[in-house]
Amino acid sequence: MWPDHLEAGLRRRNEDTRLRILSTAERRFAQRGYDATGVAELCRSAGVSKGAFYHHFASKHDLFLELLDSWLAALDSAFAAAVEQADDVPTALRGMADLVAEGIRRPEQRLGMFVEFWAHAQRDPAIWRRAAEPYRRYLAYFERLIAKGIEQRRFRQIAPERAASLLTSMALGLLMQASFAPDDEAWSDTLRGTVEMFLEGLEDVRR
Repeated sequence: MWPDHLEAGLRRRNEDTRLRILSTAERRFAQRGYDATGVAELCRSAGVSKGAFYHHFASKHDLFLELLDSWLAALDSAFAAAVEQADDVPTALRGMADLVAEGIRRPEQRLGMFVEFWAHAQRDPAIWRRAAEPYRRYLAYFERLIAKGIEQRRFRQIAPERAASLLTSMALGLLMQASFAPDDEAWSDTLRGTVEMFLEGLEDVRR
C-alpha cells in the first residue's frame, strides 16, 4: 500500500490528465469535427500516451459522450443558480439569457461543440438518445417555470407546455444562428431582445 501523500499525488496527476484530454478533445472536435479527429491526434495535442487515453476513456465515442454530459451539467447548474437568485420567473429567464449570451461571447469552441453534438446525433443513435433526453428534460423544466410565472401573476393564463416549447425552440435556434457567426457581437443583443419580446408576450396585463 502506498503512503497517503503518494496516492494523493497520483490521483491529482490522473485527474489533470483526464481534464487535459477533455479540454483538448473539446477544442479539436469543435475545430475539425468528430470524425476527422482521431485518438492519435488527440493524444499528441494533449501530450499524453494512448495508454493514458484508454485508461480514462474506453473509446473516442465514450469521450464524446462525457463532453456532452459535462456541457449539459454546467448549463443545468448555471440555470439553477439563475433561478435561485431571481425574485420572479421573468428575472430568472433574463438571467438565463445573460448566461447564454456570455457563453456566445466567450469560447467559440463551445458553440462549435454544440453544432458538432447536433450533427453527430443525426448519425449516431447513442448520441441522439443522450441528446434527446436533456431536450425533453428542458421542455419539462421550462414548462414548470412558466407555470410558476403564472402562479406569481407575472404571466397571463396560457398553456405552459406551448410556451415552454416556444422558449426551447427559440433558444436552440439562436444558438444555431450564433454558431454560424460566433464573432458577431450582435448575437448577445439579439438573444436578450428576443427574450424580452417573449416575456412581453407572456406578460399579465392585469398587474
